[in-house]
Amino acid sequence: MHDIAIIGAGKIGRMATHMLATCGDYNVRVGDSIAASVEHVQKAYPQIQGSAFDFVDVKALDTFLKGTRAVISCAPFHCNPLIAERARAHKVHYLDLTEDVAVTKRVMELSHGAETAFVPQCGLAPGFITIVATHLIRPMTDVTDLRLRVGALPRYPDNQLRYNLTWSTEGLINEYCNPCESLMDGRLTSIPPMEHLESLVIDGVEYEAFNTSGGLGSLADTLRGRVRNVNYKTIRYPGHNKLMKFLLDDLQMRDHREELGRIFERSLPTTYQDQIVIFVSATGQYRGRLTERTYAKTVFHKYIDNENWSGIQITTAAGVCAVLDLLIEGKIPSRGFVKMEQISYDDFIANRFGKYYA
Repeated sequence: MHDIAIIGAGKIGRMATHMLATCGDYNVRVGDSIAASVEHVQKAYPQIQGSAFDFVDVKALDTFLKGTRAVISCAPFHCNPLIAERARAHKVHYLDLTEDVAVTKRVMELSHGAETAFVPQCGLAPGFITIVATHLIRPMTDVTDLRLRVGALPRYPDNQLRYNLTWSTEGLINEYCNPCESLMDGRLTSIPPMEHLESLVIDGVEYEAFNTSGGLGSLADTLRGRVRNVNYKTIRYPGHNKLMKFLLDDLQMRDHREELGRIFERSLPTTYQDQIVIFVSATGQYRGRLTERTYAKTVFHKYIDNENWSGIQITTAAGVCAVLDLLIEGKIPSRGFVKMEQISYDDFIANRFGKYYA
């Protein structure tokens, strides 16, 4: 049995706790800054240890991490640098779900010379989407275009934004407002969010997609010199982009993110009836011909052990739990900075948690 710490008992933390605490191979301890959240998880899983503490309390973090093999951070992204710092101090493997570019760069700095692995961005996007993209282009040469598209969408939208809150509101606004990394004509480039609107049809359903921040992770930098154009966009139902640009630009909410977050939390209901739409397309030479190789998948919310879990809970938690398994099994590097593009698609899909994507 491996002792594992999960920091954050929100939607994703609860799903990760369920997966790890019921699989038979992990002793799980869960910490959150909200005591009621910890109590809720402990009530569902009496076998786990629970602790309530402030994420920025160094002494509390040290106590929580002591004796664990690895920590999974499901905390807000801005808490991750301190968690990673304390993980290094205790020689604990570190995994997170962040999309934030600056946070990931700080985690990379902390990983230099570390005796344990630092594996950020191992959820859905970045995370699984990166593993798929790397898998598609592996047998190809002269790759001109690699397009990554992901959307977490309500199955039954009934407002003008055609959107419900399915994950972190702070993270959502972050990706709508921060610059986006891409490769354009082989050069690493920063492009504005919410731009380059496009239409696409997946399984007969029409969507739109536009630039958002963080979804590529380290992939663009890794593929410099091999792929000409690499970009990531978020998928939404048609019309969402226009209304969001009205809020961000015309009403100047881009400069008032906390206020926008309060509006969203007050006005947009959450939902556990969602669908995760994943699309990756690679164009290049394959078996001597110019070829487009495509991966498309829609993952729906589902009942697991008599409880309905949302698609974003399942896919995000499955991503980080599968990576943890692969780390414990020695199938990915056990020290230093580990990129998602270093993880085998076949190993991931064969994993007991990765199977939720299969």
